[in-house]
Amino acid sequence: MDKIIFILTGLDYAGAEAQVIQLAIGLQLRGWLVQVISMIKPSAYVEELNELGIELFTLNMKKGVPDPRAIRKLKQIIKRFKPDIVHSHMIHANILARVTRVFVKIPVLVSTAHSNNEGGKARMLLYRATDALCEITTNVSQDAVQSYIKKKACPANKIMFVPNGINLKRFNKHEQDYKEIRSELGLEEEFIWLAVGRLVEVKDYHTMIKAFAEVVKCNPHARLLIVGEGVLRETLESYVQSLQLENHIMFLGIRKDIPRLMNASDAFVISSIWEGMPMVLLEASASELPMVATDVGGNGEVVEDGVSGYLARPADASDLSKTMQKMMSLSKDAREEMGKKGRAFVLAKYDIDAIVLRWESIYGELLSTRTQYRKIERGIQ
Repeated sequence: MDKIIFILTGLDYAGAEAQVIQLAIGLQLRGWLVQVISMIKPSAYVEELNELGIELFTLNMKKGVPDPRAIRKLKQIIKRFKPDIVHSHMIHANILARVTRVFVKIPVLVSTAHSNNEGGKARMLLYRATDALCEITTNVSQDAVQSYIKKKACPANKIMFVPNGINLKRFNKHEQDYKEIRSELGLEEEFIWLAVGRLVEVKDYHTMIKAFAEVVKCNPHARLLIVGEGVLRETLESYVQSLQLENHIMFLGIRKDIPRLMNASDAFVISSIWEGMPMVLLEASASELPMVATDVGGNGEVVEDGVSGYLARPADASDLSKTMQKMMSLSKDAREEMGKKGRAFVLAKYDIDAIVLRWESIYGELLSTRTQYRKIERGIQ
């Protein structure tokens, strides 16, 4: 039985974390023995992993506080489990796993970044300085891969594009959800925009809210549902009040019924100033929901401009507002056609079952190459 450890900074309800969980589950179903390690105390997916019998460990690190003791803790877990593959995700876990490899045997180490922006020059220098300690680095969009090559974080021959995948079975069109959710929220004939994501600077909700204020002036029946939590919630709520949009914007917090919310909405919007490959856009596509997204990172690789949605300039409230109004001006049939094309697109490129098989193939090739290399080493000796 093949063994794999996934290491990531933390477990929260966010895109990268959701992807790791899906990969862990997918590989377990294919016969792998899987462990997950969270550097900081996990705040999501604990029950789900326990129910599936996937062991979850934490290094009990504090967010933003480097702790060299984590190397010893990680080393002990790896030494006990003896994995064939260690697959780390995001900058902190990637660097920790690479450094730990100096002290413990890891047959194959894979590093995955989930954005075209994981920090400034110092972090890119860390990637470059530790590159020899991993077999390969991957990123979740073509745009991000090119960005990392340009920044010299990774040589071109050691980085590759592997997209996120989505469980399409979870996201289907259900008319019953449309009626039930709208009834629960006290919304009926309104045009509902849905936004899902952490309430943090990178998602640029200020620009979204400012743009939506202009949308409401021309379309008073428009409503915006914002799903997620984060450090900016109070600030954003105050901003909504200052614009007198309390009756038009609803903050729903963390929700576990995202598929139902998508089925109850008319369109999806994301206003990030940078991205990797947003899971929420894959989910919106799978839900046949037409999208408006800022043209950053992998957004344009999911949203086909004018086909499954529209792209807007980042950090530009005026352009985002015009683009949202352009979507609202379409007939219902036209928007539904966009949604169908979006689902067909993700079905062809981002189905999680196909992505899991692709990762299996990558792992297999890396293990085979490593085995051949060791045979050559022994022959030379």
